[in-house]
Amino acid sequence: MLKTTLLLAEAAPSASGNPITKIVDDFGLNWPSFIAQIINFLIVAFILWRFAFKPVIATLDERQRKIASGLQYADEMKAKLEAAQQEAVASAKKAQQEASRIIDEARKAAKDYLDRQAQEAAAKANETLARTQQVIELEKRKMLAEARAEIARLVVATTQKVLAKDLTDAERSRYNEAAARELSNV
Repeated sequence: MLKTTLLLAEAAPSASGNPITKIVDDFGLNWPSFIAQIINFLIVAFILWRFAFKPVIATLDERQRKIASGLQYADEMKAKLEAAQQEAVASAKKAQQEASRIIDEARKAAKDYLDRQAQEAAAKANETLARTQQVIELEKRKMLAEARAEIARLVVATTQKVLAKDLTDAERSRYNEAAARELSNV
């Protein structure tokens, strides 16, 4: 700006000859006051720099560092979050596979259990059927024996009536045995 003022002063015609002198005269520049003002300005500038601008700049630098560390922390947390999400997805897949495996094993175990139960039930049914057949066979033999004994008694009673005589116990026993032998052979 001073150069511009000097150029303007040189370009303008002056009565006294030197344009700077004319400006100094027009504005009333007092050198001792001017130097005192420069010294006052430098003192105020130093005081402002030392007690105002320097703490403000330090505060701004500290805030800038905090913002930078906050951004770095946010980036780290974002990376950790992505890693945790990937880990959660992997863990969920693993859990799903494990659950599928457990379900398959449970189904297989249930099928095996049902097959064993069906085999046991079939074996019990066969055993019960065999026992029932044995019981039926025993009942049949018992009924046949009872029927033979009854028929033999009836034969003896009929023989006794036909012969119209009373048989002794020995004769009855002999006829019963003979009738039983005859019925056994049939």
